[in-house]
Amino acid sequence: MTTESAFDVLLFDLGGVLIDFAGFDELTRMLPDAPDRAEIRDRWIRSESVQLFEQGDIAPQQFALGVIEELQLDLSPQTFLAEFVDWARGPYPGARSLLRRLQATHRLACLSNSNELHTPLHRRSIEPLMDTYYFSDELGLVKPHREIFDHVIRDLAVSPRRIAFFDDTPVNVEAAEKAGLTAFSVDGIVELEARLQRLGLIE
Repeated sequence: MTTESAFDVLLFDLGGVLIDFAGFDELTRMLPDAPDRAEIRDRWIRSESVQLFEQGDIAPQQFALGVIEELQLDLSPQTFLAEFVDWARGPYPGARSLLRRLQATHRLACLSNSNELHTPLHRRSIEPLMDTYYFSDELGLVKPHREIFDHVIRDLAVSPRRIAFFDDTPVNVEAAEKAGLTAFSVDGIVELEARLQRLGLIE
């Protein structure tokens, strides 16, 4: 830890920040009314089936049936799940090397809304580059609910203001700020690196 740093912990969302998550682009292709990406993201976050699956409360088949009905997708559950698994495309180019640089000076953690199909892929793709992993399906809690942020703050045992949180979903950033974290909206690895430079955390 460098004495100059304003933060004890750097806390990262994964999909859309460090990991290439193709879900919103793929749903644009699948949905009959072809809404824009922002609307798709909003629908996904508000989906009851998505929330339950990411909390670990329902099985993949129930999740697939629910999403197909909610979004009116013309797919079988089996086809949807096969495509869904492939939405997690692994770390963005440069993400792993960025984490290795940050490891030298900070505690690193991730806080991701995930599920039983993606969590093992995410964990393998960034091990051992994080000190702590928080996945919604393992915690039974999801962003943007306050409880998940409170859990992370308690578990990290540092002042929330000294936790820098990076997420690509505005509602999650707002919720993190309300919980006391220092939160930043970034969409993709390029925006993340630019924000880290502005904060003086990398050169």
